[in-house]
Amino acid sequence: MDWYSTVFEVIDMRSFSNLWFWVMLAVLWSSTSHWVLGVPYDMVARARRAGGQASQDLEDLVRINTNRLLFIVEESGLWIVAIGSAFLSGTAILGFFYWVEFAQAVFMLAFPMMFVGLLSISSARRIQAGENAGEALWRRLRLHRMLTQFIGVVSIFCTALWGMYMNLTVLAF
Repeated sequence: MDWYSTVFEVIDMRSFSNLWFWVMLAVLWSSTSHWVLGVPYDMVARARRAGGQASQDLEDLVRINTNRLLFIVEESGLWIVAIGSAFLSGTAILGFFYWVEFAQAVFMLAFPMMFVGLLSISSARRIQAGENAGEALWRRLRLHRMLTQFIGVVSIFCTALWGMYMNLTVLAF
């Protein structure tokens, strides 16, 4: 028995039965819910608790990140939508019409992130429109994080259900 067949026997290279896929899914949603509009959420808690310089630092960092995000959307938004739509359509067709499991896994990771991106744009626009300081900013960032976590919970649940279904149907054959 050669080395490659031993490795592929021990480590299942299919996506939904691979431990690394689930680790990547957990890291993706953990980091997405921690970094709210590019700002670590512990800065929000520190700004609420301490105020002063911590609050000013938070407001400055949020201002920089929201201006950057909205600039990118205004300059390249159409291209990002076109390329993202083509990518998601391609992975959906490959995954669910041609039954390529890797494409299904990539789609399950990327599709909910589209909603997080749209939520980020919406939050950035509201922050720039006036919710950019004090309690209004903290409330907006907290709401953004809660909605991101809700999207993550639904995504993880759907991915787990689909992954179990794929593992059971593949093992049955």
